Amino acid sequence: MNITALAEALDTAARDGRPLTGGGSGPQDTEEAYAVQEALVARRVARGERLTGFKLGFTSLAKMRQMGVSDLIHGRLTDRMEIPDGGHVDISGLIHPRVEPEVAFLLGDTLRPGGDPMAAVAAVAPALEVIDSRYHGFRFSLPEVIADNTSAAGYAVGAWSAPGDLDNLGVLLELDGRLAETGSTAAILGSPLRALAAAARLAGELEPGTVILAGAATAAVPLPPGTHVRATVAGLGTVRFTTGEDA
Repeated sequence: MNITALAEALDTAARDGRPLTGGGSGPQDTEEAYAVQEALVARRVARGERLTGFKLGFTSLAKMRQMGVSDLIHGRLTDRMEIPDGGHVDISGLIHPRVEPEVAFLLGDTLRPGGDPMAAVAAVAPALEVIDSRYHGFRFSLPEVIADNTSAAGYAVGAWSAPGDLDNLGVLLELDGRLAETGSTAAILGSPLRALAAAARLAGELEPGTVILAGAATAAVPLPPGTHVRATVAGLGTVRFTTGEDA
């Protein structure tokens, strides 16, 4: 497999809003997949994007069993993916966007494996993640989704607040005022704090100011243009944005 060529193909698919149609050799294992992801993210950074965060995937135990995996996957976030809370996001260039509610952590100190992960956390907030696989039909293998930076496309974070009990908070996802999904933060590995510890283990070290998305609290839902999206996490508040096309 040509790591550079696949990273370029995934990057081009994202920039053009056209899915990969196959015909090439994909990563065969997670080691190759993360090498592609690193090359893919490096292309974005070379264009002037700045790394802002770290995201976790497969934090649902049911999803892990469904995919036949025993560990989480992870990707990177950049400033070009940021969506202002209450703002507008142009999704016209995305292929088949979906949205899911999450919990976000803001690091106030360096996060390292082996220590108390909460000691590095400055604040928590409700969050929304926009995902958009660059593979046709949103169908992919485990190595393919890792290579594709875990389908990362955008994220919005609500108001930050002091860390508290996050183990079993109710979560609502609404589209245009209609309830789309309900869930609990317990769906995130039983507690978002376990996702934070996993981030420390997987990343090795994350710097202060990094945003960590702990993983989806409900299933992802399709995200049409012209839609008002709101997520509510009990005790943490709300985060929202509206989709459309730039004028």
